[in-house]
Amino acid sequence: MAQSDTTKLTNPVKEIMQAGGVALGMTVRLGRSPDIARIAKATGHDFVFIDTQHSIFDLETIAAIAHTALAIGVAPLVRVRGIDDPDVSLLLDNGVTGIIYPDVANAAEARKAVDTCKFAPIGKRSVVGGYPHFDYRAVPLTESVPQLNDACLLVCMIETVEGLNNVEAIAAVDGVDVLHVGSNDLLVNMGKPGKFDDPAIVAAQDRVIEAAKAHGKFSGIGGNRNVGRQVAAVRRGAQFVTTQTDIAFLAAAAGEWTQGVRKGIG
Repeated sequence: MAQSDTTKLTNPVKEIMQAGGVALGMTVRLGRSPDIARIAKATGHDFVFIDTQHSIFDLETIAAIAHTALAIGVAPLVRVRGIDDPDVSLLLDNGVTGIIYPDVANAAEARKAVDTCKFAPIGKRSVVGGYPHFDYRAVPLTESVPQLNDACLLVCMIETVEGLNNVEAIAAVDGVDVLHVGSNDLLVNMGKPGKFDDPAIVAAQDRVIEAAKAHGKFSGIGGNRNVGRQVAAVRRGAQFVTTQTDIAFLAAAAGEWTQGVRKGIG
């Protein structure tokens, strides 16, 4: 996230996707230091995907990570606990620039997400003064509200057969930015846990990509932790990609290192 002296606010993820590129995000479940945002940037990521659905974070920790991310041009996004999570507007008021809603099943839930995340006339979010996105400068609401609306990335995850069946209606909701396939949960809901190469999940990803394109939205791939499959989805049109969790990155690198040493010493 960056802004100029004229207080122009932008979201790097939106800019990348609008230019036809692919935005890569690190899922954060372990990191509690703001340095995780710097590591994400140093490793080629465009956003952090702070996962409060499956990990325990306090609000001050999230804000600290978000402020660092804002300062270095990495988008701080948070996956909340569900469509009724009470902390969404508070997170957005304090440095977060995108909300990922898990398991959006229908257009009504998508509209509720928009109402929570976006200011009028798009949604119903409450305003406050002194946003950290502008370094707490006093920016008139006539300028801050439309910029914050534009910079806020609203991601709806498709994680059930119901959500998939309603994906075209979800994509049609004004204010939704990204339709993101939660591959793990969707496969479980389909009765095919872990079958990432099954034709049904490939077809589901393609359906989400087409629905997004038809309504001027972006599509994403998540939960599918394999470089080859992620690349294949990108080539078919996905632009919002969660690469891997910080836990998995650390464990993989540490395991490879120790195995190398032990192999080397016989």
